[in-house]
Amino acid sequence: MGREVLAQQPFSRLLGAELAALAPGQVELHLPLREELMQQNGFAHGGAVSYLADNALTYAGGTAMGVPVLTSEFKINYVRPAVGERLIARAEAQAVSRTQAVCRCEVFAVRGGTEKLCALAQGTIVRAGLGDD
Repeated sequence: MGREVLAQQPFSRLLGAELAALAPGQVELHLPLREELMQQNGFAHGGAVSYLADNALTYAGGTAMGVPVLTSEFKINYVRPAVGERLIARAEAQAVSRTQAVCRCEVFAVRGGTEKLCALAQGTIVRAGLGDD
């Protein structure tokens, strides 16, 4: 089911995101880095890193809650430039209720088989449709 959801996301297809692991409240997403995802200094663009964190947070929250969800908010701290061949985001739901999940995510850049932490993110994931008029 997780791969089907990813395949239905046009932006994820455009970027080339891959679902590596999925369990209730946990996910691992990969993003192969290519020239189009880089900035002028040879690092992964912050938007690519942020996309991966956001999507991982949403997968973690959605699988923990077991309902369709959306990101209500998230913040990200870039802790080092993302240099390498691939990004890996690992997210986990930390606090889950009926209406929301607060999740954390670590994003790693993989270079030559070595992972280096490049970003930390936290977000609130909510049931889709809440507050619709």
